[in-house]
Amino acid sequence: MSEALSHITVLLDEAVSALAVRSAGRYIDGTFGRGGHSRLILQNLNSEGLLLGFDKDPLAIATGMELQKQDARFSIVQRSFAEMDEELQQRGLFGAVDGVLLDLGVSSPQLDDAERGFSFMHDGPLDMRMNPEEGISAAEWIAEVSAEEMARVFKEYGEERFARRMANAVIARRAEKPFTRTADLAAVLTEANPAWEKGKNPATRAFQGMRIHLNNELGDLEKGLEAAIASLKVGGRLVVISFHSLEDRIVKQFMRRLAKGEADNLPRHLPIIPEKFEPIIKIIGKPQYASAGELKANPRARSAVMRVAEKLR
Repeated sequence: MSEALSHITVLLDEAVSALAVRSAGRYIDGTFGRGGHSRLILQNLNSEGLLLGFDKDPLAIATGMELQKQDARFSIVQRSFAEMDEELQQRGLFGAVDGVLLDLGVSSPQLDDAERGFSFMHDGPLDMRMNPEEGISAAEWIAEVSAEEMARVFKEYGEERFARRMANAVIARRAEKPFTRTADLAAVLTEANPAWEKGKNPATRAFQGMRIHLNNELGDLEKGLEAAIASLKVGGRLVVISFHSLEDRIVKQFMRRLAKGEADNLPRHLPIIPEKFEPIIKIIGKPQYASAGELKANPRARSAVMRVAEKLR
């Protein structure tokens, strides 16, 4: 990957501030990427502090390994953040973490590097895997999937209203020639989309749907949120930055459920509410969005939403 494919960390100061970093604390960067958040967290730690990064992307891991060589307080693991509880149990840190940060979605280097196959704007091999060594590629999936399943993925994960029409067009073309390149697929999807949204490429939603499906992003998020809360100690913070409505809905509903607890299911006027029915977290502040200044410098931050919670028990 070219060094020119840089990544601007979204809500950098706001996210690290929301973690309320303790100088000797233990922290998790569940989506290391190119290390923007991690480097700022490290600046707030003393010699006793620790930071563990997770990422599935081999190029992100390579960046993390360089940081690990430079800073003994930092370690990087090539695993999904959904597995952080297992990793932390092995390291003796489970339930002893002061903060977890999850910056969801795909990074700028992944989008901008045509060879990764995420982009409908730059032609490249049709892959879309966060870790190219695991799972099946987009080309393999398209070659085998039914029209019904493809339409479901486009609609459910891409929120594409013309999912059936676009899936049928892909299946019809597949019978003549297999898809191997992103530009080829984008062209077919674009032609099949009868109503283009202003300022949005007609293939955007279908590509999003495939990427989310192939990388199990929503499944990882649901599992990862549970793992994060279980990994935190009382008073620890969870900070999550989402980039589309499907992610944010999962985060919002998860936090609301744990902040409410199970008290609503108990008879009214009980003198004492058993601890297991009390809230597990409290929500800190309101959802936060990128500032006008950040949006001007980085338009990709326009859809970012940050939510913060603190563990109570």
